[in-house]
Amino acid sequence: MSELATLARPYAAAVFKRAKETGSSEKWSKTLAFLAFILSEQSLAVFVNNPKISNESLSGLMLEIAEGQIDSEGANFLKLLVQNRRLNLVPHIAKIFEAYKAEDEGYLDVDVYAAYQFSAEGRKEFSAKLEKRLGKKVNMNVTVDKSLIGGVLVRAGDKVIDGSIKGQLQHMQKALQ
Repeated sequence: MSELATLARPYAAAVFKRAKETGSSEKWSKTLAFLAFILSEQSLAVFVNNPKISNESLSGLMLEIAEGQIDSEGANFLKLLVQNRRLNLVPHIAKIFEAYKAEDEGYLDVDVYAAYQFSAEGRKEFSAKLEKRLGKKVNMNVTVDKSLIGGVLVRAGDKVIDGSIKGQLQHMQKALQ
């Protein structure tokens, strides 16, 4: 996983740089999301991962599928990925691009794992506390994980805040050993 992210980072950085130059971050965001979506289709993976299919055939197939959904820059990027046999990186490129975009726009994508579902009011309060603690606007993606027993686990980039009972029990177990 981290190896793929390492390979994807230069592509994401180049796309982000181009998006900033042309003021087209939203367009690139949609283009990358669309490409990641179509490449997640299992029937297409057979063609993408087949070394016997030529780059020209694969390019033609991908451009035909994406016709009307991506512009000429997106098509050129797609051809570059096919030429370098890097289509499998598109989901990672999209994720890294979104992280660059979020950083640039001053917000942070935060994964919150909670033992129970937040109420609407609780979600607002928790979001406000996270924004204060992290110093940025947050875009929360909440997932219910009953194994936490109680509390929350927050992942914001490389920062982890573990306020779960499960985490406290594990910490206590390590301290006692």
